[in-house]
Amino acid sequence: MRQTSQISKLTSLSASLAASFFLAATGFSSAVSASDAAPAAAPMAEAAKPVVPGKPKVDAAAGEALYSNGDASRGVTACLTCHGPKGQSATATWPKLSAQHAAYTAKQLKNFKEGTRANPVMMGMAATLTEQDMQNIAAYLAKQPASQGVAQNKETIELGQSIYRGGIAAKGVPACAACHSPTGAGIPSQYPRMGGQWAEYNAAQLLAFREGTRKNSSQMTTIATKLSDQEMKAVADYMAGLH
Repeated sequence: MRQTSQISKLTSLSASLAASFFLAATGFSSAVSASDAAPAAAPMAEAAKPVVPGKPKVDAAAGEALYSNGDASRGVTACLTCHGPKGQSATATWPKLSAQHAAYTAKQLKNFKEGTRANPVMMGMAATLTEQDMQNIAAYLAKQPASQGVAQNKETIELGQSIYRGGIAAKGVPACAACHSPTGAGIPSQYPRMGGQWAEYNAAQLLAFREGTRKNSSQMTTIATKLSDQEMKAVADYMAGLH
């Protein structure tokens, strides 16, 4: 009886050890499986990340086609009609756009579309343009030769030169050359080219800034409010001859 009891105890102990071993082995197997599965989850997480599309490349050739011919299917009118071949308009009613910095031209088109720069004609023209269209047209115009002009009024050329190069200290007017450069070429991405532009157009823009009908440059509004009509015309005429 005693021997039978001992055998029973040994059998129970063996079963218990076997069960413990089985549970341990199962736990180890699960851990290995989880460990093996972890690297596989990483690629899936990477694949789940949204793909950010790259910024569309500027296409000057597409800009030329749109500038010269428009796009009747979208109601886009050719810019050439008013601003002339290659951005060299024939009349001061429309500004010369050739060689203008692309960032500036694109900004003005965007402002017209948004309504932050008011002009009934240009607001209608820009309404049908996409941002990519604007960038393309601006890139095309930036590549065109700069238009040349001359100062017309000999009586005010000294006044215009003085304002452009030295400003008007008594009125707190800074020199135009500080931003638009001594030659009127401007500073890319910041300040527009002024050299060779129609004097009448630039004078009209200065007046629009002063009167508040053009509001898309607080800096120019501040400066223009300090200029008289004579000073505006003098500096605009001087800028027309810069190159």
